[in-house]
Amino acid sequence: MAKSEQTIFYSIEESIKSYRQFAQKQINDQGFDITIDQGLILSIINENPGIPQKEIARRAFKDVASVTRIIELLVKSGFLKRDSFEKDRRRFTLHLTAKGKKILTEIQPIVDANRKKAVEGISEEEIELLRKLVNKISANCRS
Repeated sequence: MAKSEQTIFYSIEESIKSYRQFAQKQINDQGFDITIDQGLILSIINENPGIPQKEIARRAFKDVASVTRIIELLVKSGFLKRDSFEKDRRRFTLHLTAKGKKILTEIQPIVDANRKKAVEGISEEEIELLRKLVNKISANCRS
């Protein structure tokens, strides 16, 4: 049996963790007060108006409770606005504020540069092969 450190899953997890640490450092170094997860949640909401919180959680690979906490922070920070439905005050929609849209625009070049740096020296063919292989692993785990 292979040691934990020798499995493909360990390597995948390590690369994700390394990327997240690298990406967060780049954002922090540019003076932005937003986390990778907060930026992701803002992007998901911006690209999918009216998206339910459960779907935000699924797309962000987070549990609903974590997404709720992140949304609360984003509302308190002025990046998001919560609007209640007139007929059902328990339900609400989330909208980016001008401040939320501004920070997404400002961090996008950093995000793009981070992604480019992370795949430096890897060909398009290798990236596509990796994507296919990781998708196969995911499909195997769902079936």
